Formats: sequence, structure tokens, C-alpha cells
Amino acid sequence: MTFAHWLYVVGILSVIVAMLFRRNVVIPSMIFTFLIGWYFSGSFINGILAIFNASLVAGQDLFNIFLIIAFMVMMLKAISITGADEFMVKPLKKLMVSPAVSYLVLIGSTYLISLFFWPTPAVPLIGALLVPVAVKTGLPPMLCAMALAFAGQGMALSGDVIIQGAPGLTAKAAGIPAAIATTYGGILSLITGITAIVIGYFMSRNEIKEYSIQGIKDLSNNTDNTQNSKSGEKYAGILVLILIIAMTFVVFAMSFFQLKGGDASALLGGTAVLVTIIASLLVHKGKGFDVICDYIADGFVFAFKVMGPIIPIAGFFYLGNSETAARIMGEGAPGYLFDIGQMLASSIQANGFLAAFGILLVGMIAGLDGSGFVGLPMTGTLAGAIAGGNIKIAAVLGAVGQMGSVWSGGGTIVAWSSLVAVAGIVGVPVMDLVRKNFVPVIAGLLISTIIAVVFMI
Repeated sequence: MTFAHWLYVVGILSVIVAMLFRRNVVIPSMIFTFLIGWYFSGSFINGILAIFNASLVAGQDLFNIFLIIAFMVMMLKAISITGADEFMVKPLKKLMVSPAVSYLVLIGSTYLISLFFWPTPAVPLIGALLVPVAVKTGLPPMLCAMALAFAGQGMALSGDVIIQGAPGLTAKAAGIPAAIATTYGGILSLITGITAIVIGYFMSRNEIKEYSIQGIKDLSNNTDNTQNSKSGEKYAGILVLILIIAMTFVVFAMSFFQLKGGDASALLGGTAVLVTIIASLLVHKGKGFDVICDYIADGFVFAFKVMGPIIPIAGFFYLGNSETAARIMGEGAPGYLFDIGQMLASSIQANGFLAAFGILLVGMIAGLDGSGFVGLPMTGTLAGAIAGGNIKIAAVLGAVGQMGSVWSGGGTIVAWSSLVAVAGIVGVPVMDLVRKNFVPVIAGLLISTIIAVVFMI
């Protein structure tokens, strides 16, 4: 551990303290990025350069999330001018009759789609189709975002029982069969998820009551739509039909062509662009060539508002990974977060609760870089080493580490992860979403780890 490592630890603590006091963490993130860059290079100038380079690298890596938010908002803006968004959700009102039912519908649909295609394309899809309905039944937008995060980035991604990317990495690192790693990972993901879902809802009961009293606000306010602006109402039915066909095609193509992750998101984003083009030309005729530029601008402005504050924060945590740290500060830059995780791992003893909670902590720390999968080789290797050849123990401990890494960085409590897409699509501040998610997620992780030690090892 060098002085720079301790600077990084202090930086992480400063971020946590700022969050606890409900302050934005952009300033501490940039300050410690500067200090670490200065110390590593020995140059004050290079420390200043590190601030810019960290944000540049983070922006490049997060641009896919930025783009999907911009395209989905652009599409919603284009169809809402006709009232098609309201027309589209009318049939769903019969199913989503109350906040509680809407909450469960959002969770169930997000979980199922995320299992097959991962959360990145699932969130914009559910956000566009179901969140407006849920809001109209009295479910606060913040609780909608929590539902999407718990079901997608949390429960579905941490178990990953269909695609098996997460348990595959854990199994390979731990030296155990993928099937047993998938089994225990799936069980613990459900325990963690159900706990977080229940606690999250009951913690938000007062907000549901207040939201109903104040009057249910349509999410279309986020795109500044008014009744007077609906100039193409006669095309609403056509656009709804086009949108249904387009989204059905997206789901079919994802399944038929086995498109997952980034490819699935690209298909959804590209389809949103095509729908926007059709809507612009259909409603505005020749003026559509110019009007579509306004829709695009609205989408990108909204995405910038959502993503802007996240980029410098992500840049600081990118210093924790040796690959991204080298892109920021040059060759030879260590992965500070990874090194800290390894130091903690080496001090963990091979017994019950200490081993399990130690691996959980290592996984959560590894997830702070905003990628839930980066820490899996480390937690998997650690689980295999502690288990001493016992496949079942290795699988259980590996699953515990998997929960910590994916729920943390996958992400539900890390603002600079794909959680920003959830906040962006729903239209809530991502840092507020992190604070709301924190207690339910930590409670879920603690309970699933205790159950793993008591009943599985």
C-alpha cells in the first residue's frame, strides 16, 4: 500500500460521508482525482490533466448509457406530441389498478426481460411502456425507479441464471462447476431481491400517500408536453400501432438473434430512432426534416442533465481499475481499488461468518468502480482458496461475493453505474435514488449472507 492507495481510501470515505450528509460528491471526487494524479506522476500539471482525462475516459465508457437515454426520450417526445403515449397505456390501466399492484408488475416484467436480455435494454423498454401507467395509479416515480433497479440491476443480474455470465465468471475463478455456482447464485439473488423489494416498498408508504394527496403527475412533464401541444392527435392510433410492432420486433430479434447486453441496447436505440423518424414525417410532413432536430436536441439535453454530474464521479472510481487507471494516468498506473480489495482478501480467515462477510465486503468494494462483473474473478478466486477444495463451500462463498459485487456495481447503490439509466428513463435524480436504495439493498445483502452461512455452508 502506497500513499496514493491511502489517498484513494480517504477519497472513498469522503464520497460516502458526503452522500450521508445528502451532498453531491462531484467536488470530493475531482479533488482526489487531482491529488492521486499529482502524487502518481510527481507533477502538479499531470494532476490537473488527470481531472480531465478521468472524465474523458468515464464519458467514453458510459456513452452507450447516455445514448440510449437520449434516444428513448427523443422517441417519447416525438410520439407524445400526438397523445399516443396516453393512448398507449389505456389498456394497462385495467391491470395496474393500485400502487402496490403497479410496483409488482414493474418488478415482474423487468425481472423477466432482464433475465433473458440483461437490464440495459429492459429498463428503457419498461420505462417507456409501463412506468407512465404506474405513475398514474399513484406510484411515485422514485419507487418506480427503485422497482426497476431492484428487479433488473439487482435480482436478475446478480443471479443471471439464463445467460450465466456472472456465475460463469465466479465458477471459473473458483474452479467449480458452473451449474452449482448458478444454483446458489440464483437462490441468494432471490433472497436479496425479495428482501430489498419488500423493505423498499414499506419504507416508501408515506411517500405513496403524499403523492396521492398532491395529485398524480404525468411523466410527460419531463418532456415539457402540454395538452395544447398535441397537434397530431389523429395519428395517435397509428403511432401506437407502429410502436407496438417495433417493440415486439425488438423482443423477437433479441431472442432469435441472441442479442444481449450492448447489442440488445443498440437494437432498441436504433429502433427508437426509426420510430422517431416515422413520427416526425407522419405528423409534420415536410417540416419533419427540421422538427426532428428539436426532438434529438431534447433527448440529448435531458441525457446531459442526467449524466453530466456522474461523469467526474465515475472518473475517480475508474482510478480503482488498473486498465482504466492506465488510460487516465498512463502506463504503470495501479488499480487502487483492486489492490485494496486484495489486501482485505488476504486478511480473511477461513471460517463461517468472517469468511462470508469478508467476501461480501470485498465484492462490494470491487463493485464501486461501477462494473458489477469486474470484482467476480477476485471474489471467485478468494472463495475457492478459502473453501480448500470443498465445492459446495466455494460455490456458496462465491455466490455471496457475486451478490456484493453485482448489487453494488451492477448497480443499485452506485450512481455512476447503469443505475443512471434507470434514473434517467424514469426522470428522478440518480443520487436520490442511490440514497433510497441503500438501506433495502444492504439489508438484503446482510440477510442473504446470514442465510448462506446458517443454512447452506
